[in-house]
Amino acid sequence: MKSSEYFDRARTLLPGGVSSPVRAIKPYPFYTARAEGCRLTTVDDEELIDCCMAYGPLLLGHAHPEIKKTIEEQLSRGWLYGTPTPLEPEFAGLVTRDHPGMDMVRFVSSGSEATMAAIRLARGFSGKKDLVKLEGGFHGAHDGVLIKAGSGATTLGVPDSAGVIPEVAARTRQVAYNDSEALEELLSKNRDIAALIMEPVMGNIGPILPRPGYLADVREITRTHDVLLIFDEVITGYRLGIGGAQAMFGVEPDLTTLGKILGGGLPIGAFGGRKEIMSLIAPEGPVYQAGTFSGNPLSLAAGYGTLDWIHRNRGVYGVLEDRARRIGEAAEGKKGSFVRIGSMFKHFFRDSPPENYLQAKECDTGTFLRFWSAMRERGIFLPPSQFETNFLSIAHGDAETALIGEAYGACLS
Repeated sequence: MKSSEYFDRARTLLPGGVSSPVRAIKPYPFYTARAEGCRLTTVDDEELIDCCMAYGPLLLGHAHPEIKKTIEEQLSRGWLYGTPTPLEPEFAGLVTRDHPGMDMVRFVSSGSEATMAAIRLARGFSGKKDLVKLEGGFHGAHDGVLIKAGSGATTLGVPDSAGVIPEVAARTRQVAYNDSEALEELLSKNRDIAALIMEPVMGNIGPILPRPGYLADVREITRTHDVLLIFDEVITGYRLGIGGAQAMFGVEPDLTTLGKILGGGLPIGAFGGRKEIMSLIAPEGPVYQAGTFSGNPLSLAAGYGTLDWIHRNRGVYGVLEDRARRIGEAAEGKKGSFVRIGSMFKHFFRDSPPENYLQAKECDTGTFLRFWSAMRERGIFLPPSQFETNFLSIAHGDAETALIGEAYGACLS
């Protein structure tokens, strides 16, 4: 069967024919038959260099042999127990050592679950009810954060999805990224805010980078107003380096959420922070969180194997950054703005790099779609949205980097 035939059948069985909205490429998505390294092969026998990398988790590329072996070894011992496993404290120790502000960690099954639990924990610890997020920030598909962005400095939350109760959305307020004055104004006027949750580098509409000193200002403002700071590093964790964005920018949050790379390509999430906060999680404390697949041995094995590889090959981050830089050089002088940080990059069809959500929304999405299609014709798969980050992996060698750069230069002309 071809991709078009699979999609015709899928539309009768799956809402929109897909399991996640971003995969609904028009007129139909391609269906992947197999993947290895930095290349996907579709059921239509099309080979593509992958710059999506499953939206970030695959720092080591598809089907990395060392991680594959680790998964196979765990499979031979079983893949779900419903009991603690020896790898849990080992993996937890590695993660907490990599994040100085994280004394304890709880493993869950997804990034969305991690952010949902971290917000609940922040409310349980503080005794406060309200939440602040940044306009355009995505923290999973749960009610408290599915909030429309607005233009005001202290926008009241309104639902971004049918089924989200307005009373729930009203508990979430928003400010613009890179606007510390708006955050100060909001927190100084509201005494019932438990936490600010934010991506330190906005990844789901980016990358959009923090202005110099912005994250340090956020840390000082939240501390002054006794508001917990949650860094959502589901995307940036282990993507920007060991310790993520908080290590890169030298800012320590109260709570951190992780996912993607943490699972080595298998489903995982985690949240962690200071012991005084984390000790409130059940069964030690009154904030309930549980999950059948939490601490799944397959995910822990793949994740531990990935982090162990990273620790043994720390220089990989500099290599990846250099390859992203080379791709950016091919885009110089072309229409729009190329933005990169580490192995994350994006070309925005806007004269200057956006600094917040509203500026990102000014991008010419029609031009982006034409660019995306032209790149696809040249054998390069980019995330099919102006508002999703591109990623590189260690499997993107010099040859593939050159091909991506050549395609950028040609398709942006």
